[in-house]
Amino acid sequence: MLAQFVLFDGFDPLDVLAPYELLGAGGMITGGSLQVELVSAEGAREVPSGVHPVSLRATGPLTPDRADLVIVPGGMGRMPTDAEDYRDDSVLTVLVQALDTELSDLLKAAVARPELTVATVCGGSLLLGFAGLLTGRPATTHALGMAALARTGAQVVNARVIDDGDLICGAGATSGLDVGLYLLERELGPQVAHAVEQLIAYERRGTVWRKTGSVPVAA
Repeated sequence: MLAQFVLFDGFDPLDVLAPYELLGAGGMITGGSLQVELVSAEGAREVPSGVHPVSLRATGPLTPDRADLVIVPGGMGRMPTDAEDYRDDSVLTVLVQALDTELSDLLKAAVARPELTVATVCGGSLLLGFAGLLTGRPATTHALGMAALARTGAQVVNARVIDDGDLICGAGATSGLDVGLYLLERELGPQVAHAVEQLIAYERRGTVWRKTGSVPVAA
């Protein structure tokens, strides 16, 4: 199984590194059944994050036809109170600029491939939403980005992790830990996820939201 982590200029390093380390650990303790890669739309290159001077090196291109999991982080920048605010220092500007590359078409190809699961952390769901890929689908993001996410046509749900089949969404940046552990449980089993929980001394938070079961009735 191959997991590719998408890098773009201005990405949030915490969104990437937390689930990257967890999935890498899961692969290690299962004898290499899960491989992880850092990738970009442009291929191998040094990719600057939104936290100066941190950068990560993409070792190759994003290949939706080859990956089993694609993990999409958010960006770093000022979170506007108005969803239409695209100032140069806005995280929304970072995400829009990221889509003004081959990344937009590659993400569309990833979402269109039934065998592939796309997971987002924090503003990664906004990146998909701005690409027109979340219309009518349940999704979550950082609390300050909920209004912007709703404007993309997504069904906004205030949950830490959402499972909508081939789409997994995590809320704020620290939800990358929960997304990573949930992906391990879903793809490799609960014993692997539990072992990695023990390794990092962290227990996954919150109930994973799914559009199944009884619907709560307001009191």
